[in-house]
Amino acid sequence: MPSAVSVSAPHVALRGVHKVYAASAVPALQDVAMDVARGEVFGVIGRSGAGKSTLLRLFNRLEVPSSGQVLLDGQDIAQLKAPQLRALRRRVGMIFQNFNLVSVKTVWHNVAMPLRLAGVPAAERDQRVREVLSLVGLEHKHHAYPAQLSGGQKQRVGIARALVNNPEILLCDEATSALDPETTQSILELLREINHRLGLTIILITHEMDVIHSICDRVLVLDHGCVAEQGPVWQVFGAPQHEVTRQMLRHDSNSLPDDIRTRLRSTPTADAPALLSLRFDGRQAREPDLHDVARSLGGASHMLQARVERIQGRSVGEWLLSVALSPSALQAAVHALQHTGASATVLGYLDKRQDLAQAGGH
Repeated sequence: MPSAVSVSAPHVALRGVHKVYAASAVPALQDVAMDVARGEVFGVIGRSGAGKSTLLRLFNRLEVPSSGQVLLDGQDIAQLKAPQLRALRRRVGMIFQNFNLVSVKTVWHNVAMPLRLAGVPAAERDQRVREVLSLVGLEHKHHAYPAQLSGGQKQRVGIARALVNNPEILLCDEATSALDPETTQSILELLREINHRLGLTIILITHEMDVIHSICDRVLVLDHGCVAEQGPVWQVFGAPQHEVTRQMLRHDSNSLPDDIRTRLRSTPTADAPALLSLRFDGRQAREPDLHDVARSLGGASHMLQARVERIQGRSVGEWLLSVALSPSALQAAVHALQHTGASATVLGYLDKRQDLAQAGGH
């Protein structure tokens, strides 16, 4: 489950941020505004070139906005002088897609590097390295070199190095995109544990919807440097408002299975069943009720596809049904389905000549 989020003033905020690079006429970011609560896991998702990495690097001032403000606990970090900037970067840890480990250094020395550069005494440094290696499950690998580690272990080293300065905020730059699905899940579970145990604010960027679903409290969808939409994950996934979000979630007509799409017609033929979409957007007071749906339809229906998942304790997804009803009965059924909390849409009519109910076994 996602973390419990503070309702106090935002930990981190952007206010009207624009970013333009001299070599490009197209802004990298345009009028971006967002609030991240203390202890929140906040996701930023978008396609390649949407501006995600530029946005993430604003929070530790590796990038500076062309205009607008980046606020940390209400303070504009653009105003920080060199000593304050060094302190800021100790408060903000960062993990990377490609791990960024020093190949000729052991796990221990990779993790200890930020403390050594900060002049932390050896005894204190060693104690802290032991703590974070234990936290990420690599206490037995401190003498190993990066080449001797799996991808997941390398990322755990990167996480340990980001945590060694006891940061308040953890930035994750596509931290799982170089990993296989099983390893990705283990890294997400580790990040969730770190968030819960340490109370860190985590801001992550990704192009993977599954990552947002697995760990985030809220999400911002970025499109060509602009905020397309943002909100709780269940809300954005359940009822996407922007076309780019719908495309990434594959809620457009191209998400229909090929065998269904090729049979779909805009007007009915004799005895052609309707293709009915039932959308559940998470706002329903109760879970989808099969009995209520069947009673509302009141005729022969077949489940062709069902995709419903639990997001932040809410049911979100879609059912595709083949429904054999007359036009008037179909209209009445769509109206009756409203009380179930589902959003019912007739997508078209299935060519009876290729209908699965007729083809099976004959």
